[in-house]
Formats: sequence, C-alpha cells, structure tokens
Amino acid sequence: MSGLTADTGRAPDTALTEIGAGVREQVTAISGDLLAMSHAIHERPELRFEEHHASELLQRFLAGEGFDVRSGLAGMPTAFRAERTFGADGPGGAGGGPVIAVFCEFDALPGIGHACGHNIIATAGAGAAASAARWLAGAGPDGDGRPAGGTLVVLGSPGEEGGGGKVRLIEAGELAGIDAAIMVHPAGFDSVARTNLGRMSLRATFSGRASHAAAAPELGRNALDAATLLLVAIGLLRQQVRGDSRIHAKVAEGGDSINVIPERSVVELFIRSPDSEYLRGRLLDAVRDCVAGSALATGTTWELEEPAPAYDPVLPNHVLAELAAAAFAEVGRDVDPSAVSGNAGSTDMGNVSQAVPSLHPYLQVVPGLAIHTREFAEAARGEAGDRAVVDGAGLLGIMTGALLTRPALVAAAAAEFDQREGS
Repeated sequence: MSGLTADTGRAPDTALTEIGAGVREQVTAISGDLLAMSHAIHERPELRFEEHHASELLQRFLAGEGFDVRSGLAGMPTAFRAERTFGADGPGGAGGGPVIAVFCEFDALPGIGHACGHNIIATAGAGAAASAARWLAGAGPDGDGRPAGGTLVVLGSPGEEGGGGKVRLIEAGELAGIDAAIMVHPAGFDSVARTNLGRMSLRATFSGRASHAAAAPELGRNALDAATLLLVAIGLLRQQVRGDSRIHAKVAEGGDSINVIPERSVVELFIRSPDSEYLRGRLLDAVRDCVAGSALATGTTWELEEPAPAYDPVLPNHVLAELAAAAFAEVGRDVDPSAVSGNAGSTDMGNVSQAVPSLHPYLQVVPGLAIHTREFAEAARGEAGDRAVVDGAGLLGIMTGALLTRPALVAAAAAEFDQREGS
C-alpha cells in the first residue's frame, strides 16, 4: 500500500502504522464488550425510532468510556450524542482542534431483523470511538510535536431504514461545527465507497366508494383496482426509466373484507436515482402521472405524499477514501482507494455527505452475500459478523485517530469538499 504523502496534507505510512497499532491494541482490549453488545442488539431487533434497547446499550457503553452523553436529540428519543474533547491539558481539555463525528445506526428491518447488519454498524462505531479515545488519552505528541487536540463525537442516528434520522439531526443543527463524519457499513465486499442512490419515499392513497361486492358492485368505486393499475403503470414505466434509477412499490392497504368493494388503498413507493435533479424532476413527475391516471381510470380520487425525508446521493471524499484505504490495510484488508463500487441502495448518510466531508465505506462480512436477506441477518450474528465488528472498530478508530492528530488531513478533506460542492 503506497503511503499518504505529507505534501498533500495526508499522514505518512509510518505515522498511520503507529496509530494503527495503538488503536488495534485498544480494540482488542474492549472486543469482548463490543461483541456482547452486537449480539444483544441483534437478538432484540427494533424498528426505526423504537430502538430503545440498542440506544441504551450504546449510551451506557460510551458513558463508561468517558464520553459525555446527551439523548433525545431532534425530538427522537433514541437519538444521542456522545462527546469527548482532547486538548493540550489532556482529555477533557480545551481541545480547539478538529471535530470528528462517527455515526452509529441501530434500527432493524421489518420481518427479517438485522439483515442490514446495523448491529455491526452500531458496535463498530462505538468501538471505534472508545478505542480512538483510549489511544488519544495516552498518545502523547503527534508527529510534529503537537499534542493531540480536538473533539470526538458519536452520533446515534435512529431510523435509517426509511425514517431519515440523520436528516432530522442535520435540521436540528447537530452537524454544526463537525469537520468530518464517518461510519462503516457491512456488505459482501470491502470498498472505500459506493455509488449510493438518492431516494424519495412516497405514499399514494386512493379513495373510492364501498358497496356490496356481489349485490351491488356497480355502486362501488374500487380503490384496490386503482392500486393494481398503479403497479402495472409503474411496471411499464420502468422501460423508460434511466438504467441507473429504480422504482419499488408495495400495496400497504387494500381493503378489509372480500365482499366489500375497497374504498381505500395505499401504495408505498421508493424512487431512486444518483441524479437528484432527475429524481425530483422527470422520475417524480412520471410516477405522479401514473397515480393520477390510475385514479382517473377507476373513478377514485388520489393523494401523493412524501411521508419521510428524502435521502441525497452520497458525495464521496477522495482524501478520506485514501485515508480509509490505508486504515483498511492496517486491519488486514486490502482495497483500492480509487475504486468506487457500483450502485447500491440509499442512505441518509448521503445527506450528511452533502453537509460535511464524509465517508461511508463498506466492510465485507461474507464474500458476495447480499444485504437485506435472511442469510445476511444470520451472518451478522455469526463469526464473520463478529470479525466485521472488530475490523470496523479498528478501521474507523484508526481514521479517527489520524484525523484528530493530523489537522492537515482534515483541511485537505475540507478543501476537496468545498471544490466538489461548488462544481
């Protein structure tokens, strides 16, 4: 692995190796606690904004590691912020250096539990913060003779699976003053980044008229028929949608009784694209036309709502990607810092990446295994998932240690962010 050169403001290999050794030692010391916490979260899967057990475990762990913890952020009871400052006068000092945030996600999927591996994300993030803090507390001067200084923040962001918890944190001002934000996501591969898609959450509601399905069907206006037509229309629309964009839909409500013409139906949809303008323009307009046409054909009325915040595409940061590649090597995984994997799903980390320099790398659990499957849920609790927790804590901990002891790295990431944002 080639070094990160000093003339670009990035840490040389020797310094990163020193950080890596120190952080990995601390990860090993707390690995038992991390794995126990990962298993406990996995065994009690909680849906978005209901993650009380997971949130309490993480907060208790971080408080025990010397972090000041504040919960109930942005009107979300399970959201939290854990913070610890390092300065010239030691831990808890004035700081004054970079402010680095590590995100933890901990909600599960309906029906299949932690098939997205958020138990891994949560404990790897908390473990990274704890191990980096332990190392920083005893790290002494950095390579230039200056003591480590800055603030380490852990943001517990609930509701990633459709709720947009990070968007609410941004709107509440929790990212104000953050210089860089990182997290890690389990997957079937290792990668410093991926082309995540922007996403809008939509809900189409059709209203008709109830009537006896056998005695007087002609008096009814069938809202379920409108939902059926919408699914057909979307299926045909997909032929004319850009190849990098996606539409998914399900019927959430379709009537209560077989012998009553359904007077109400609800279709929930996700529309996705890496191009925000296309997502909110042509794609949204086309879906709205499908909804209106389905209502017109069935004599029903329609309403189209956006029940959750939209997710932005992830804006990658190459400075942070190179740092991540070096940190991957420190935990025994080799990745290409210039390689960005193909299209993925969507994440509210995309909104974070549009606000501050960010990185959302992927960590292999089982080679080739897809997330959002029962097999991945099982792996997230097994030996491979445990290895991802430990490696993820090391990966993010090393990145955090480097960013807090090398302000030039943070400045380089910020300069790239400003350039890409303005382009």
